[in-house]
Amino acid sequence: MTLIQIPVFFLAALLWIIPLSSSSLLSRATELLIPSNRTETDHMFGIGIPRNRWRRYISSRDMTALLDYHNQVRAKVFPPAANMEFMIWDDRLAKSAESWAHQCKWDHGPNHLMHYIGQNLSIYSGRYRSILDLVKGWYDERQHYSFPHPRECNPTCPNKCKGAVCTHYTQMVWASTNRIGCALNTCVNINVWGSTWKLAYYLVCNYSVKGNWIGEAPYKLGRPCSACPPSYGGVCRNNMCFSGVKSNKLTWF
Repeated sequence: MTLIQIPVFFLAALLWIIPLSSSSLLSRATELLIPSNRTETDHMFGIGIPRNRWRRYISSRDMTALLDYHNQVRAKVFPPAANMEFMIWDDRLAKSAESWAHQCKWDHGPNHLMHYIGQNLSIYSGRYRSILDLVKGWYDERQHYSFPHPRECNPTCPNKCKGAVCTHYTQMVWASTNRIGCALNTCVNINVWGSTWKLAYYLVCNYSVKGNWIGEAPYKLGRPCSACPPSYGGVCRNNMCFSGVKSNKLTWF
């Protein structure tokens, strides 16, 4: 296994690194974007592996762990969120994540999807005990993030990240991001900043609707479920707007 030695400086504003004793873990998040037309199109998922050949590249156990962890994080945001939506698993997003993870490229993609979806990446070399080992660092970014007070959002909110990156965390807790799909692939060889990692576990999580829009806060401040979209009919579950649907798994396989 090839490990990389990273000097103590930030390579880019959107990357973070956690050195481990006998392993290496890297994460990457999509950048902040200027708000625009966020209309999704069904054809955006029609890429990669043909439908009749696709199989799930993530276990049901890992799916449940990732989904539950995201909802746990979303339920306990502080200050509390008035419009946090319960997140469900989406097999279309998982399919697009698997298609990209299969490429074994340490970068975001494919480019034509990045306007429509959010994406968090993590790569791990060495043994791990749980799929959550690859994502807990995203949540740990919360210690560098300060939620903007409403009076600071006049009319746009400032970026209040005091660390190298907070966009993994803010994507996790973006209120309107209510769907997630992830894939885990083992890359025999993958180039990470000029170094070759062997037998690396590559996790891709895709999100919809896309978060991390410049000038916007991740959620509305207030009493939980006090500002849920009308489509939820006033139903609240564990501090989140809840529709009663837990997944939209498709019968593609």
